[in-house]
Amino acid sequence: MEFHAWVAFLMASIFITLSPGSGAVLSMSHGLAYGVRQTTATIFGLQLGLILILLIAGGGVGAVLIASELAFTVVKVLGACYLIYLGWCQWRSAGNALDVAHLQGQAHLPWQRRVLMGFLTNATNPKGIIFMVAVLPQFISHSHPLWVQLVVMAATMIGVDVVGMHGYALGASALRRWMRSASAQRGQNRVFGGLLMLIGAGLFFVRRQPG
Repeated sequence: MEFHAWVAFLMASIFITLSPGSGAVLSMSHGLAYGVRQTTATIFGLQLGLILILLIAGGGVGAVLIASELAFTVVKVLGACYLIYLGWCQWRSAGNALDVAHLQGQAHLPWQRRVLMGFLTNATNPKGIIFMVAVLPQFISHSHPLWVQLVVMAATMIGVDVVGMHGYALGASALRRWMRSASAQRGQNRVFGGLLMLIGAGLFFVRRQPG
């Protein structure tokens, strides 16, 4: 990968990270409810999902997935339903962080469950696959080994996304001191739960690229 192409990809990665999506909402929600330290497991899962999407798009599987109406619809519906489920669990919580954790199945569970939640949030997002399939070919050079370029892209995007998601979590965590009352926590649960459900519902309207 040429240096100028890498710089352009870095700028694109920053843009993607700064564009609010399900990963950002999940990071903020967990940062506010549990703090930055515990949200790191969620962010790690988000990165695993990001790597999977990058490999799918870079390996050409993404183009095949988008070309298949059935496969694309299955991924889209699964992603939409998963986000709506997460949002509904948070929306209907009783009003404190501990209750939210129990309702979402996170309290006193191994960190692997938090990783899985983050992974599924990114891995089942068809918008991410569409974006990667459209963007990656613009930066891949046929004069260099594909796997080397994918490693560089993955390292770049993950580095940017880890910093960005922790920034979202840190910003939300800073508000915890004002969210100690049950009414305030109910309010934040409704906000983040509603956002997750809206993003999930929006996935139903995502269309595949013409084959």
